[in-house]
Amino acid sequence: PCPRCPMASPAAAGPGAALPAGAGTARRDFYWLRSFIAGGVAGCCAKTTTAPLDRVKILLQAHNHHYKHLGVFSTLCAVPKKEGYLGLYKGNGAMMIRIFPYGAIQFMAFDQYKKVAEFIFLFFYFFFSFYLAYMGIIHAFKMIYTKEGGFSGFYRGLMPTVVGMAPYAGFSFFTFGTLKSIGLAQAPNLLGRPSLDNPDVLVLKTHVNLLCGGIAGAIAQTISYPLDVTRRRMQLGAVLPDSDKCLTMVQTLKYVYQQHGIRRGLYRGLSLNYIRCIPSQAVAFTTYELMKQFLHLN
Repeated sequence: PCPRCPMASPAAAGPGAALPAGAGTARRDFYWLRSFIAGGVAGCCAKTTTAPLDRVKILLQAHNHHYKHLGVFSTLCAVPKKEGYLGLYKGNGAMMIRIFPYGAIQFMAFDQYKKVAEFIFLFFYFFFSFYLAYMGIIHAFKMIYTKEGGFSGFYRGLMPTVVGMAPYAGFSFFTFGTLKSIGLAQAPNLLGRPSLDNPDVLVLKTHVNLLCGGIAGAIAQTISYPLDVTRRRMQLGAVLPDSDKCLTMVQTLKYVYQQHGIRRGLYRGLSLNYIRCIPSQAVAFTTYELMKQFLHLN
């Protein structure tokens, strides 16, 4: 066919045809941006899916006086009665501001650097975690600065965040990547299918992606959960009556263990976390894999 003919395209010629001059460069130029967007969308979809469970988890971890005598499902029912159904989504706006760059950089870094760039998004992950006891982001900034020691108040819980992020993100991505590799290697026809944007690339079927993501989230949360409890209590220190006992990571870990033990302290709310993290991570990994195909990242 004539090279000037619009029908003479690489798509019409098949997956093995050469791209026009400059086409590959154009795709590479926007690869980082597309990968960033894919990760951000995946993170936001995952967190929105489980926002009510996140709210209940934080209330249980902080031993909120309105709900501390209740269990997981009792709290889920009590919050709408006391605060309305929007109470289950309280702070979700700030959560999206935090999660989009967190998820975007996390997934992009995993694909490109295998976690070398992970600490870049620590600030985003930590900074926008202050939302439980405030009316909004601006109000939270003012209250934290005036009542929690100026700028140092914004960094309460930084150490357990740093320490806890490595096992959580590491085990999550490692488990998902391992399950994906084993599944495609051992049962490609049963578990895999050609990618929508590149038939030469094999990807997991959607329901298999959901399963692998859920397993990865459950394992990662089990390992890092005590540090998550520690981080939350340190961040909410100003609104808790025992805030003077939770000034450092080690001090907080000891205090929670001595006062409440392992099951009711360090792992309080873990059953809820299993319910929360399995769909959250399942949606995150599955959305990211679909976004990679939609944005031609394969």
